[in-house]
Amino acid sequence: MANLPPYGFAAPAYGIPAAPPGLEYLTQIDQILVHQKVELLEAIIGYETNNRYEIKNSMGQKIYSAKEQNDCCTRNCCGPNRSFDLKITDHAEQEVIHLVKPFRCTSCWCPCCLQEMEVQAPPGNPIGYVVQNWHPFLPKISLLGAARETLLTIEGPMCTISCCGDVDFDVKGKDGSVIGRISKQWSGLIQEGLTDADHFGINFPLDLDVRLKATLLGACFLIDFMFFENVGDSGQRCSVFG
Repeated sequence: MANLPPYGFAAPAYGIPAAPPGLEYLTQIDQILVHQKVELLEAIIGYETNNRYEIKNSMGQKIYSAKEQNDCCTRNCCGPNRSFDLKITDHAEQEVIHLVKPFRCTSCWCPCCLQEMEVQAPPGNPIGYVVQNWHPFLPKISLLGAARETLLTIEGPMCTISCCGDVDFDVKGKDGSVIGRISKQWSGLIQEGLTDADHFGINFPLDLDVRLKATLLGACFLIDFMFFENVGDSGQRCSVFG
């Protein structure tokens, strides 16, 4: 797919904070596609490598790239619960979003050590947090602002196994109404069976604050690690804490 051309943007309206540098394009879209690149080493021998992703608009044009930063010992010994940094860069390879995930577990017997992620834009400036909420059988996640106030919530299905169809995680506003969705898209029998390279679609309101759009993008990566990181989807579970 062809890369996007550079865009110019007018100054923000009075009273509306400017978008963090590099995120201006997100103000113009209401959908993001996230495609994880297939790693041959993982597919052939199961050796876990740093995850890499392409982030595209609804027309399939690449707008960002993302790459996990980690060491081989952590990747292969700690599995999807591992800590990592994820750098999201633009076409000029300038980092525009930085995601930080500490080591956490997903067991319902450890509710004090659930998954979370910090979203920074620009790098070093926290704009939001993605925090897993304790629930005995449903995936529940809160999206927090820079002051750690709850702004949105995400709720997934009890069973996250993908059987020839998409797996949807609803994004809800403060009143509980569904305003968007993160969908793990079915990639076909071969890719689903042999790799953990997943495809996601993220939908949200066009006028949603750009910082929340970036935090939703971070939530997509956390959901990928929590439910779809194991090779061949064999590790997908019918419980958020299974």
